[in-house]
Amino acid sequence: MGGAPGPAPSGAPAAPAPPQAGARQIAAAAADLASLKAAFEAFDGCPLKETATNFVFADGAPGAKLMFIGEAPGAEEDRRGIPFVGPAGRLLDRMLAAIGLERGEVYITNILPWRPPGNRNPTDSEIAVCLPFIERHIALVGPAAVVAVGGTAAKVLLNSREGIMRLRGRWFGYAVPGSGAPIPLRAILHPAYLLRQPGQKRDAWTDLIAIKKRLAEGKTAS
Repeated sequence: MGGAPGPAPSGAPAAPAPPQAGARQIAAAAADLASLKAAFEAFDGCPLKETATNFVFADGAPGAKLMFIGEAPGAEEDRRGIPFVGPAGRLLDRMLAAIGLERGEVYITNILPWRPPGNRNPTDSEIAVCLPFIERHIALVGPAAVVAVGGTAAKVLLNSREGIMRLRGRWFGYAVPGSGAPIPLRAILHPAYLLRQPGQKRDAWTDLIAIKKRLAEGKTAS
């Protein structure tokens, strides 16, 4: 008489964890900005790395109270390895100057550090795999306020489907994963859009004044 059946043979190997899971583990292990930069630059989970010329991490003052986050590098940023240095970046510099700030007094980065080919919009999967790194980036910088530059950055950070025209003009609370109180977040029109639609600069100015007032008041919660 046969005994009890033995354990069933193991099937196919378990599927590898999705890139997002690995990205979150890697990002969470970064104790400071230098280690986050090194880990992100070495990360192979985003296919944009294969087509971009440079890894574009950040610019400005790491201890700044104001953190600007755009979508992704453009052609000039990809060539130089610095965010917001093309025509839109030069307009952003002038926008900062209009409220009494210099580029070196703020901190500037993007959701994605690699340029999408032809400046196309990043895909949902490209954004998802880079999201843990920008979340950790915000936590390590610890700004008093975050400015989402353009519709893509605003929708990603706010996890919203609404367009920039609905998201701009008001304050939100951005909950940093694993951190304490939400950080005030304001969405603004992208300078590249303003170059194409200069008639919208009035709305941009309204947001800039609100940001300046927020910093002057020293508020840290929405």
